[in-house]
Amino acid sequence: MAERVVLIVGYDGAELIDIACVSSSLDIANRIGADPPYRTVLATPGGQGITCDSGLRLEAQAGVERFNTPIDTLVVSGGLGHVRAAANPVLVGHVRRLAALARRISSVCTGATVLAEAGLLTNRRATSHWMYAEQFARGYPDVIVDPDPIFVRDGNVATSGGVTSALDLTLSFIEEDHGTALARGVALGVVTYLQRPGSQAQMSMFLSRRPTDDLVVRRTSDHIVSHLADDLGGAALARLAGVSERHLSRLFLTYLRETPAQYVRRVRAEAAAHLLTSTTLPLAAVARRCGFGSTESLRQAFLTYYSVPPSRFRAERLAPGPETAHRSAVVGT
Repeated sequence: MAERVVLIVGYDGAELIDIACVSSSLDIANRIGADPPYRTVLATPGGQGITCDSGLRLEAQAGVERFNTPIDTLVVSGGLGHVRAAANPVLVGHVRRLAALARRISSVCTGATVLAEAGLLTNRRATSHWMYAEQFARGYPDVIVDPDPIFVRDGNVATSGGVTSALDLTLSFIEEDHGTALARGVALGVVTYLQRPGSQAQMSMFLSRRPTDDLVVRRTSDHIVSHLADDLGGAALARLAGVSERHLSRLFLTYLRETPAQYVRRVRAEAAAHLLTSTTLPLAAVARRCGFGSTESLRQAFLTYYSVPPSRFRAERLAPGPETAHRSAVVGT
């Protein structure tokens, strides 16, 4: 394979970040050694330039009507214009046609609406931006809508949540294509402090409890995320922060509403969830990489945060069955 063609479908009212998260991440992957490299193409109706939500203009490299070459990954961007895009039968028809040329089909944010209109999400589990998930579920009752995850993969079709979740989905594609080391290099290149698992909630502790003002808590939490296998006990973290254990605990309770130990355990569980669903590493290796002392400690953490043991967590997310899909469905709520 000479290159992996990634076709991004845009339209007036597309969200610029939805497009840039994908294109910039793939560009960095090429710069640090993706082989074969990615070739990113922005395709629009008529090959015309588009005006993004922000008012900025983007020039297209291709028209959706005339693109006929094999595609590695099809990506439909989201944005405030998604309703108009889904109501355009010409655009929807060509998205359906392009999907037949693609190895992998995906959408970012509200771009799932276009995939659903094209019939590409029928009887599939899918997600969208949490703010639009209820509307999405009502409009497409044949889609099993799960509003919580950052991204969902059902067969060769992937859908992601709001805006920057496009970065997490793209990192998962890079990891699948080129391995963990290159994906981690891209994550460092875009300065994201954590490659989040798709199963992590869009409204997770990293969004709702992320410290903003206290420098000690921010530095300590960033160290925790990037050094999961290290000693993250209270004494070690206090030395790193330059404060007493008691004071560090007070700060974490104030800004994160949990102790340092609770925060460490939760982050390790989320990292383990990512490894379980994106690699074939045995449980012992996952536990070791994420800083759990044993597979039993890993199991106890999963029972706490996911209500299932890690082996079942992996099995359900790699091959979601009817029971899992039913639990995930949004039925007009």
